[in-house]
Amino acid sequence: MSPSTIGIILNGVSGRMGYRQHLVRSVLALREEGGVLLSDGSRVQLEPILVGRDEAKLAEIARRHGLEHYTTDLDAALADARWQVYADFLVTRARPAAIRKAIAAGKAVYTEKPSAGTYEEAIDLARLAREAGVKNGVVHDKIYLPGLRKLRRLVESGFFGRILSVRGEFGYWVFEGDWQTAQRPSWNYRAEDGGGIVLDMFPHWNYVLENIVGPVRSVYARAVTHIPTRVDERGVPYAATADDAAYAVLELEGGVLAQINSSWDVRVHRDELVEFQVDGTHGSAVAGLFGCRIQPRDATPKPTWNPDLPDEHDYAAGWIEVPDNDPVQNGFKLQWEDFVRHVVEDAPHPHDLFSGARGVRLAELALESSATGRRVEIPAETEQAGAGRAGAERAGAAR
Repeated sequence: MSPSTIGIILNGVSGRMGYRQHLVRSVLALREEGGVLLSDGSRVQLEPILVGRDEAKLAEIARRHGLEHYTTDLDAALADARWQVYADFLVTRARPAAIRKAIAAGKAVYTEKPSAGTYEEAIDLARLAREAGVKNGVVHDKIYLPGLRKLRRLVESGFFGRILSVRGEFGYWVFEGDWQTAQRPSWNYRAEDGGGIVLDMFPHWNYVLENIVGPVRSVYARAVTHIPTRVDERGVPYAATADDAAYAVLELEGGVLAQINSSWDVRVHRDELVEFQVDGTHGSAVAGLFGCRIQPRDATPKPTWNPDLPDEHDYAAGWIEVPDNDPVQNGFKLQWEDFVRHVVEDAPHPHDLFSGARGVRLAELALESSATGRRVEIPAETEQAGAGRAGAERAGAAR
């Protein structure tokens, strides 16, 4: 019989992502629904304990949301049998040590990405969890959102025919912090603190590509720091030592080429902050986190290049919006549901620490490519590559 309540340690919950997406929009939202619905029709309720360094902040969050449990003593929480799951939302450099403690304590582990600052650390965590027999997961929120779920269904249906290429555009202007407050914390722009857009975003691009189109097999990238000086939360200028933009060409299994631009120094001229265009022999699609538009082969216009005359054709009007046939829900919340089912009733959850390690590996090799100016091959996965193989099989079937 499934337990009626599962205890969850939320470490780093006072941070932006930990508080908004994981506590408020996921764990508390699921509590309000009566818990996570299981396959037998019963529900398991979530009981969180808030963990962090600042007791006053934790107390205020607990008071605001009517929660009973909070502590600054992670070791004590890990030693308490009431808490079966450890969830990590710390800054990247603090994450591996805390996850190792959780694995040693026998807790199921659920963590934000990147799972570690280096591939060596990330794969070590994955192996430790496997050897200890603890269930584990890494946040893969993007593929749970409506736009990319629609894109994945298009791939699985064979809509594209043979997939030729993927183009991704991500980013927005992050203010420098002088005349307007920055929207991101200053540590994001300091390499010594684990910052950088490659380490932050390339783990996302890895799981998006391998779960929708196919595994990444090589990378050529250029990572740059466009804005060398920024102003921190105290109004003090600092040297931005981490990359704030990256431009990459990736080759996927099966010869599909992907171009992905990631930048915190770009002004938005697109419908969403991230968009992916997939082009195939039978059709194309443009997907963001929520919307997805398609243009099939038999509805494709026939442009003619003529630089001497203005082109009055409305190309955007020729695309068809894919309908929202499923209710729109928060992607973090949906993955929390899947992970809880994985812990409680052993439901499938392929987005594990090995998947997280593959994302860190792509980031690491992209930085190597940027430093050397060379294209870098990514070896085929030898350990637990289920999600990547599944993506390749889907793309192969579509082709």
